[in-house]
Parts: sequence; structure tokens; C-alpha cells
Amino acid sequence: MGPDVPLSVLAGLLAATVTTAGILVVRRCGDWGPRNTTYFASFAAGVLISVAFLHIVPRSLALAPDAPIYLLAGYLSVYLLNRLLSTKICDRLGSPAFSIGLIPLLGIGFHSFIDGVVYSIAFRVSDVTGVLTAIGMILHEFPEGVVTYVLLLKGGFRERTAFWLAFAAAAVTTPLGAMSSLAWVGAQTPVELGRLLALSAGALFYVGASHLLPIADREPRKYSFLLVGAGVATAVGIVATKA
Repeated sequence: MGPDVPLSVLAGLLAATVTTAGILVVRRCGDWGPRNTTYFASFAAGVLISVAFLHIVPRSLALAPDAPIYLLAGYLSVYLLNRLLSTKICDRLGSPAFSIGLIPLLGIGFHSFIDGVVYSIAFRVSDVTGVLTAIGMILHEFPEGVVTYVLLLKGGFRERTAFWLAFAAAAVTTPLGAMSSLAWVGAQTPVELGRLLALSAGALFYVGASHLLPIADREPRKYSFLLVGAGVATAVGIVATKA
């Protein structure tokens, strides 16, 4: 399948490392991680949204004329999944451990697995698309690790148990998603890859605009707006350089 294969797996492993770093920082350094999560989330949001608009969507359109349908489907699918996990299932399970810790853990685990699949799709399209996608996605893994671990602690889990659960769900699942999807993604035609890329772009839009940016809104920090701008500028600079 060519040189793209190790790059997508490497991206998944790097994402897992960054997630683990977030878990370890909040575990070892007290409130440093939670206090600075807003900055990581703001920068990652700027990168993800900009890369999706400026590179991934145009690239998907070039491969598949019906890409906008899949772009919408990708956004709505992630939105509906999050709604299902946060409302329907939580309403049926009254245990605080489920509602505060385990249910978000399931959502994060699935989301992280899909991240790995997105790496496979993006690098299969081109190295440039893969690198641009990976930059924003890997950056958002740090706050994801912090949030996962903190939610488990709030759900009443002991520190050791919370660490291993967060590591398994938020870190290990990403390279697993990348490795398990390689053969399937490699068998797709260019048009099918374009559709998958559009689905990925829709998911990235949701993560950036509906997941990461609200963190900055709920927990305003002095320089969070500047970090969003820095993320946008970084993405624009990289896209312009690779254009």
C-alpha cells in the first residue's frame, strides 16, 4: 500500500502519546492541565476548522462531485452520536459514574477510534492532506486526555483506575483505528476516498466548532481568542506553503 501506511500509523501513535501526556500532566501536576486546557483547545480549533475549510473540503470536491452530501452527513453523524451518548443513554443510567465518567468515556473512545480512521483516509489521499489533518487533530488530543481523566475522577474512580481507563479509551484507540482501517481504506477508489474525506471534514468541523470552541466560551481565558487566531494563521501558512 505504499509509503502512506506507516505515516498514518505514526500519526495515530503520536496522537496516543500526546493524549497520554495530557493524562500524566493532570495526574502529576495538579491543576496545570485543566487550567491550560482552554489554550490547547482554542489553538486546535483554529487549526482544525481552517484546515477543513481550506484544504480537506476542496480536496474532497476534486475527488468526488457529491462530496457536500457526505460533508453534511459527517457533521450530522458525529452530532447525533454525541447527543445519543449525552442524553438518551445518560437518562437511562442514573449512576454518577456512568453519567459523569463512563458515558463520556465511551464517546471519547469511539471518537478517538474514528480519529485513527481519519488518519488512514487523509494519508491515503496524499501526504500533504494527511499532515495537515494530523496537525490539528494531534493538538486536540492533549485537552482530550485531560478532560477524560478529570471526568473519571469526578465520577468517583480512583486515580489509578481513572488513568488506565482514560489511557485505553482516549489513547490506545487512535492507533488501533489507524491500523485496523488501512486495508479497507486502501481498497477504495478515488471517488470513494473523496466521499470518505468529506465525511472526515464534517467530523472535523463538528470537533472544532461544536466541541473545542465551546470550551473557550465556557472557560474564557485572557489569550484564548489569540490562540484561535494563531491556530488559523498556522493552518493558512501551512496550506499556502503546500499549495
